[in-house]
This record gives sequence, C-alpha cells and structure tokens, in this order.
Amino acid sequence: MALTKRMKAMLAKLPKTDAPLPIAEAVSIIKGMPPTKFDQTVEIHMRLGIDPKQADQIVRGSLVLPHGIGKSKRVVVFAKGNLADEAKAAGAEEVGAEDLAKKIKEGWTDFDVCIAAPDMMGLVGPLGKVLGPRGLMPSPRAGTVTADLRKTVSEYKAGKVEFRNDPTGIVHAVVGKMSFDAAKLADNVRAFIDHIASLQPNSCRGQYVKSISISATMTPGVMVAA
Repeated sequence: MALTKRMKAMLAKLPKTDAPLPIAEAVSIIKGMPPTKFDQTVEIHMRLGIDPKQADQIVRGSLVLPHGIGKSKRVVVFAKGNLADEAKAAGAEEVGAEDLAKKIKEGWTDFDVCIAAPDMMGLVGPLGKVLGPRGLMPSPRAGTVTADLRKTVSEYKAGKVEFRNDPTGIVHAVVGKMSFDAAKLADNVRAFIDHIASLQPNSCRGQYVKSISISATMTPGVMVAA
C-alpha cells in the first residue's frame, strides 16, 4: 500500500533510532505530528513481564491523573437513599436501583462508568453478562464499588482512568489530548508509569516493565524510557 502524504510526514518526525526516549522528548515528537481536524486522544501502552493467565498477576485499577484526560465521563450509579442523593449531587447522569437494573438488562449501555454502593451488588451481580463484556462491571478492585460515591463520581466526571492488562500482558490507557500543554501531558504520562510500576505483583519475576510507548489517535507510536 502506498504511503499517503500525511503518513510520510509523520514517519519523517519519528526518531532515527528505536531506543526509548525521555518522556518530555517523546511527548514533543507526538505533539509535533501533522495536525488533524479534531483533538486527538493520547494513549499509553505498557508491555509488562507478567503472566496474564495467573490471577495473582493481573494488573488493574484506576487513578486520577494530575491534569485529567480532557473528557468528562458519563457515569451511572446504583444507590438508594442518601447515597443516591450524593451521587446525583456529584454529577452522575443516572442514579437508580431496580429501575436502572431493568433498563440495563434490556440492553441500555450508553455510559462510560458504572458505580455501585456495596449494598447494591446483589442487584448488580446478575447484570454481569451485559456489563462484563463491555468493561463496565463495578469492581471493588477498580474502586467502582464504594460507599464514598460523592468522591468517586466526582473523580470519574473529572476523567479518572481505569486500566487492566489485556490477554497479552499490555496495559492501555488514555493520558490526555493532543491539545494539552506538553508539560501537562508529560506529567500525566509519568504519573501513569509510576502508578503501574507500583503495582508489580509479588509473584512476577524478572523484568516487570518490558516496554512503553505513547501515541495519538492518528499517529504512530513513540517508545518511552521508563
């Protein structure tokens, strides 16, 4: 396939070596790629030396990046009473119990995050067939099963990032937008790398972080030094 003018221009921006670059330099290269008509999302991809088949080596969780991700997520919450009021006050798009469960069971998944109060998990559990495959199932480990709904909803509305290694041991996550100031984007990348590094499973032997790259929606990846 012949390379387009844009692809040639992007490839010309890439470093002449495959050696990983300092974060600030890698971010500078990504931001220097030919512009598009939309604000591209910037992602990070970390290949880890874990065995994804071992339950005790799964790397998953969530964190609030220093400068957010430039997008407010659509949040739904399973809660009743005062907790429901807190979720609404924090900005959740929809809050409910049996009514919300019925709506989701019928196929509605027009949201980015599903959070549940602990006493709602008996109601939420049967929705696993709908929510699970879409990565929307509330989980204590991810911080989406919690009694602190005000804080959790606020964090996700501000762009809290969830992550989980894929079947090949790679963790993918959004770290911002192309329009971000380079220093802020670099701060987000460093914060994510440091957080993943802190989650090394005790049973993981050998090199934990194998490689790191960052890319935007329509750019090639640039290797980053840990």
